[in-house]
Amino acid sequence: MILPIFAYGQPVLKRKAKDIEPDYPGLEELIADMWETMYHADGVGLAAPQIGKDIRLFLVDSTIIEEDGKEEGDKGIKKVFINAQMLDESGEPVSMEEGCLSIPFIRGDVERESDIRIRYMDEKFETHEESYSGFNARVIQHEYDHIEGILFTEKLKPLKKRLIRRKLDDIRTGKIQADYKMKFHTPR
Repeated sequence: MILPIFAYGQPVLKRKAKDIEPDYPGLEELIADMWETMYHADGVGLAAPQIGKDIRLFLVDSTIIEEDGKEEGDKGIKKVFINAQMLDESGEPVSMEEGCLSIPFIRGDVERESDIRIRYMDEKFETHEESYSGFNARVIQHEYDHIEGILFTEKLKPLKKRLIRRKLDDIRTGKIQADYKMKFHTPR
């Protein structure tokens, strides 16, 4: 089932997410719905806060880089990350344009370290500790930020932040129309 993606301004996007246990209700179905939602919106990653759940769960499918030939020798990944913990971010800082399904129509250059080491559980709750670099590292860092309550727009340069302020207000107040279902913040 395609779920609505929570738009910029939704409080869940700014909360640090909580760990989950293997008996989390409906987890298998939730993961399947997240894959379907992400593909429907043409994303390469989706975190649970983006669908309104404040849990430490995100998905990444960077296999598109193989098709686009973005980075020679960099193999895409398709994985579920549960209760992830970033162990290390290192390497040369690299600036690259990013976007976000929760913040449609806005893109900007974000500087991130080129290499990461992360510990996480897969959908069977088996623990993995792995290293990634290049585009895979960037996508994981972006989605990891979501479960930490951080949006890519917070990492933009001050001038770019000022230039997008009105567009962010339009997203927050629902004055935009994306090509996928979105849920906008309605203050009480």
